[in-house]
Amino acid sequence: MRVFVTGASGFVGSAVVRELLEAGHQVVGLARNDDSAATVASLGAEVQRGDLTDQDALRTAAAAADGVIHTAFSHDFSDFAGSCAADRAAITVLGDALAGSGRPLIITSVVGGLGTFPGRPADETDPLNETGLAGPRAAAEPLALSYADQDVRAMVLRLPLAVHGNGDHAFMPTIISGARKHGLVPYVADGANRWPAVHHLDAARLYRLAIESAPPATTLHAIAEEGIPFHDIAKTIADHLNLPLTRVTPAEATEYLGFAGAFIATDQPCSSERTKKLLDWQPAHPTLIEDLDKGHYFSD
Repeated sequence: MRVFVTGASGFVGSAVVRELLEAGHQVVGLARNDDSAATVASLGAEVQRGDLTDQDALRTAAAAADGVIHTAFSHDFSDFAGSCAADRAAITVLGDALAGSGRPLIITSVVGGLGTFPGRPADETDPLNETGLAGPRAAAEPLALSYADQDVRAMVLRLPLAVHGNGDHAFMPTIISGARKHGLVPYVADGANRWPAVHHLDAARLYRLAIESAPPATTLHAIAEEGIPFHDIAKTIADHLNLPLTRVTPAEATEYLGFAGAFIATDQPCSSERTKKLLDWQPAHPTLIEDLDKGHYFSD
């Protein structure tokens, strides 16, 4: 297959590009600047210059591809609603370009807006909660899946907060940086709230399996670990940094960690059993705690 990948130079997107190429697919990667283009080319993919606001570039590349994997997202938390609107606009362009073709479109979503359910983890059948922390992203899912009615093999792939591995620049590095700056590793309440997690290479394999064979209108969970108590994550970080593990209020968490502080009290256990059965996806890379213990998150 010839696959067009947005976000191809990013942490998740570059892993997807490598996974696809190793499986024998051709890849065209969207690159918004010279640095991104150099990264995409170094991976062995063809470069499509443009960004998520460049509708002509998105339309042209999607129309020429056998399938599209959309991993790009503008993580501008100063205008999160605007970032979500730009994401939906890009999905519309990609979906329209594939309409009537039967070709696959995978969009990336998150599990952070699913909420909690008595006695069970959230699963692939649960809709995102529009009032949650990730609420503005919720509308992207039904938009993408609606293209299944236009003969697009449309899918949603949800990622957890903790997508980890070498090159991570999201929540784990942010928590570690904040801890170093303030001299403590924070947690909220008793820290028993649970974070799901996945290694980015396991997530990349799921994207590849999905674009190869998942049916239309499918929602997938890239969840390797259903729910790690945040206290365990914080303690591991504290041990590596030799800093005190400190209980804080939600307001203090935001003061210490910025945008990440709003999420550290999130309790979001998630299942991926349906995904594993559907695509025979079996995560094989290190767990989050194992990855933290490797030390690369703490190298200066």
